[in-house]
Amino acid sequence: MFIEILLAFLAGSFAGIFTGLIPGIHINLISILLLTISPMLLKYTNPVILACFIISMAVTHTFLDFIPGIFLGAPDAETALAILPGHRMLLEGKAFEAVKITVIGSLGSLLLAVMFAPIFLLLYPLVYGFLKSYIGYLLIAICLFMILKDKKKVWNLVVFMMSGVLGLLVLNMPNLDDPLLPLLSGLFGTSMLTISFFDKVKIPKQSFEETLELPKSTIAQALSAGTFAGSLTSFFPGLGPAQGAVLAQQFTKNIGDKGFMIIVGAIGTVNFILSLITFYTIEKARNGAVIVIKELLEMITISELLVFFSVVLIVGGSATFLTLKIAKIFAVVMEKLNYQITIVSVFSLICVVVFLFSGFMGLLVLATATFIGIIPGELGVARNHSMGCLLLPVILYLV
Repeated sequence: MFIEILLAFLAGSFAGIFTGLIPGIHINLISILLLTISPMLLKYTNPVILACFIISMAVTHTFLDFIPGIFLGAPDAETALAILPGHRMLLEGKAFEAVKITVIGSLGSLLLAVMFAPIFLLLYPLVYGFLKSYIGYLLIAICLFMILKDKKKVWNLVVFMMSGVLGLLVLNMPNLDDPLLPLLSGLFGTSMLTISFFDKVKIPKQSFEETLELPKSTIAQALSAGTFAGSLTSFFPGLGPAQGAVLAQQFTKNIGDKGFMIIVGAIGTVNFILSLITFYTIEKARNGAVIVIKELLEMITISELLVFFSVVLIVGGSATFLTLKIAKIFAVVMEKLNYQITIVSVFSLICVVVFLFSGFMGLLVLATATFIGIIPGELGVARNHSMGCLLLPVILYLV
């Protein structure tokens, strides 16, 4: 069985590289395809091995999916907010440093999640019944805080509501496949690419500093907040990475953009790892990959959970190495490219991917979201208010 697990780890890591680097290809898609062909695969292996493949893919994905966001401006739900400071660092010649910071968040939170797994095993069943009814009100409080915390309150509200209404429309559109792809790509990806194109932005020479000027207190704060927020997103329905990042920010002080990127890097990784504990303790699956694992196994034993966490630790080490190596390659390539041409190419790629997955209606959503995504930059409003596209629908669903 060891050899089978090793092969599942290698195949899953390769699949995670594929899903992490190619915009629009998500682990949920590969997981569902695996489930579709599982009757054939189970003639040669067992469900635990298939689950190890999914876990290896998912953890690798959470490390690598920041690379296309930072270098190309192609986000997904887990990385959308990290693109904002990440893109700024790209324009400062520090894209590799930006990726390294997200890796600190992913690897550090992975270790913390595994370390405190016994505590989560005890707490989840106790806390679930008590808090699940209050998530909607907690999100309202977070949104009000976001909108009212600076001087441009009215414009903050305008951006939040515009993106929120768009989110409501898009998420309720019949026959629109993968609605988050055009929605988030427009608000956070193509809108930034459009601004960069007309501003004639040029990518400076990228640096590859091995050391980071990042205080230990900032790292400790960000990792703690990101791990806590990630545990909430794995536990409560409707609470996603974007909401978790905003919530985590309220528990930190003076951590800056780099600290925030650690938080975002942490949340996606913790969310998946602790979703396995959610499945084990309260038999709830909080993301697509874990839903597929649940379909394969129905329930997991403590021995299987230990196997899964062993795989997580191994994958975390390999994913760290892979992410840093691939980020260096991206940085070298970006230096040699004409950024204006790159912007047009990436914009076109996003349009093609959206069309393939969401059709002509997806292109309409992408165009609308792009125009709305340009507004915060023109008004001098923080782009995180555009996360109203997910926050408003979730609040209306939960309250």
